Amino acid sequence: MLPKSQYSCSDSNIKTYATETDTVGMGLIERFGRAARNPRLFARGMNRLFYRRVGLRHENPEGIDVFDEDWDTLVVLDACRFDMFEQVNHLDGTVTARESKGSATAEWLQANVDGRALRDTVYVTSNPQLERNRDSWDVSFHHVDNVWFDHGWDKETGTVLAETMTEAAINAYEQFPNKRLVVHYMQPHYPFVPADTDFDKTHLDSIESGDDTATGENVWNMKFMGQIDMSRNELWDVYTANLEYVLEHVEDLLEKIPGKSVITSDHGNYVGERAFPIPIREYGHPRGLYDTPLVRIPWFERTNGERRTIRDGSADERQEAVSSSVVTDRLQDLGYKE
Repeated sequence: MLPKSQYSCSDSNIKTYATETDTVGMGLIERFGRAARNPRLFARGMNRLFYRRVGLRHENPEGIDVFDEDWDTLVVLDACRFDMFEQVNHLDGTVTARESKGSATAEWLQANVDGRALRDTVYVTSNPQLERNRDSWDVSFHHVDNVWFDHGWDKETGTVLAETMTEAAINAYEQFPNKRLVVHYMQPHYPFVPADTDFDKTHLDSIESGDDTATGENVWNMKFMGQIDMSRNELWDVYTANLEYVLEHVEDLLEKIPGKSVITSDHGNYVGERAFPIPIREYGHPRGLYDTPLVRIPWFERTNGERRTIRDGSADERQEAVSSSVVTDRLQDLGYKE
């Protein structure tokens, strides 16, 4: 069951700003246009202005800096709320609640990795957001394994399966035993792998139709706009089942990789809670909203055997070229339009 949760602007001004800020501005025009057509999107935008202090903030100031914390392996479960993790977790270890720096993957990544030399760290990821923003962010990992690219992508479900990620992470540890390891699973973020549902696995069709009204962007916006006939509790159930599914494979990872492991998340997710300060009923994880369901994340700690000896290294110069069209396709499959 779902737990309880606690300006006018002229067209000419918008277009001028868009010219000055290139693609960011084009996104602004689109968002203003959507908001003008839908009061709920306008309310969401006003809530974002509140949390970002009208543009003075670009991240959650209360969020944890994950690379300053003590761990050998950091397991990131995409879009995993603390209360959801606490409800279904069966792993032995200690768990506390922390706050994330962002309410979306790209925001969380930028806040944690931009401007950092992480040459003691290997990043194994099922999420294409780092690659999408590589030209904009200044970060150097020792090595990045883009599991979502090519062979790691499951076309049937439109995601990277948890078992695929666990196998890739174990291989990375064996190849780089003296490096910190970040393993970014796609679950419990939809598609909901164990569920017999199709709305979360075929929404790409609506994206490709050219609809720009937010109704076809992703599963949560479809629910936000009233286009999915599924109750909040039913959504919570398929969501938690996706978390149970990934935790089975995370358990295998923790047993096979020694050292201190932490399980956390990049951000949470609204599942029908009332937002703040404008109390619209929200779904998904819109960036720039630092409400409790979006930023309260788990911090689970467990140590298996002896701690690893971590050594710094050089930045990875061996990264394979990734086609921008592949990045776009993968992100669209996962519901990211921009």
